[in-house]
This record gives sequence, structure tokens and C-alpha cells, in this order.
Amino acid sequence: MAHQGDTTLANEVLALLEPYLHPSPVFVVISGPSGVGKDAVIRRMRERGAPFHFLVTATDRPIRPGEVHGEDYYFYSTEEFERMIAAGEFLEYASVYGQYKGVPKSQARRALALGTDVVMRVDVQGAATIRRLVPGAVLIFLAPPSLEILASRLERRGADSPEQVQERLRAALQEMQRLNEFDYVVVNREDDLDGTVEQITAIIEAEKCRIGRAQVVL
Repeated sequence: MAHQGDTTLANEVLALLEPYLHPSPVFVVISGPSGVGKDAVIRRMRERGAPFHFLVTATDRPIRPGEVHGEDYYFYSTEEFERMIAAGEFLEYASVYGQYKGVPKSQARRALALGTDVVMRVDVQGAATIRRLVPGAVLIFLAPPSLEILASRLERRGADSPEQVQERLRAALQEMQRLNEFDYVVVNREDDLDGTVEQITAIIEAEKCRIGRAQVVL
């Protein structure tokens, strides 16, 4: 028969283990320069059945061929976007290259309340905002293997003029100087999308085992 002291100690140990037996959801921010492959990485994570809720970003830019409203982005008019800003409906928002982008708060709160991991895609400026507003968020910087490959990806995308490609490359250099603001760096190598996804998945699982991890509250 166990002594009372042993029972008390056992209960204390179980209390210590509880956060790791039933870990709270992880709030993951995937960021990086334009053209690095953020959308492709998240799309592959979904295809592989990763159990997370993707926070769909809202934007006022025109929809591109192949994109789906509500899956890739929420596409709003500039007037509607500005109404939502005034109503305080965004977790964060910014004007990037003359276009609004932002993440509605309601999605994140609903997913976290259900105990579901949350993944969001945001530019480097937005990642700094999330770091400030969401203590406990895990920030991952998605980096290109080289500037030459980044330029090639931007050109293949066909969404920008040569001048805009050069502007994005200049911005990428400035953004990559902010690596120390992130928790992890994952290099999105050419023709190895699955390897990138596996690294990000490993980060999420490791975070659930990290001692002292703060529970995310919005």
C-alpha cells in the first residue's frame, strides 16, 4: 500500500507531465520573402494531411489564375478591407507593395479553442507584429537556397514586371537581415518541397515537447 507521501509525489509528477501528455496547440507563423514558396509549402502540408488549421489571409489584390477564394486568400475590395480594419477585425494587417494583407482574428480564436494547431502565412513585417501580439507563437523563416533561385521563382510566377521582380529581390535582402527575429530557419531547396514540409512538421512536434512552452491566448 502506497504511503500518503508517495501518492502526493505521484500526483505532483503527473501534474508536471500533463502539458506533455495533452499538449496545447502550437501557433506557427511561416514567413519569408516574396517568391520563396510559402504558399507551395502550406499547400503540400495540407496535401499530406497535416492536422492543423490554416489561417487564410485576406487581401485586396486581384485574384490570380488557379487561386480559390477562401482557400488561398479571402479576396476583398479595398473598401471592404478598410471597413474591416476600422472594425478591428484583423489579428494583424499591413500594406505591402501597395496591397492590403491581413489575418482575421476569429479564425485563430476558434481553432485554438478546439485544440487545433494553427499555421499562418505572413510577410516579415507581419511576423514582427505577431511576435509582439501573440506571445508563444513559433516563427519560422522560410529562406531560398540562393538569390538566383529566388529570382527564377519570381520570374516563373509571371505575376510581376521585371522592375517589380527587382524590387522584390531588394526587399528580400532586407528581410533576410532579420533572421535573428525568428525561432527557426528552414531553407526551401529546389525540388525538395517534401523535405521542407518534413522539417516544419518536425519543428511543430518538437515544440509540443519543449519545457516551459507558453500556452497561446488571443
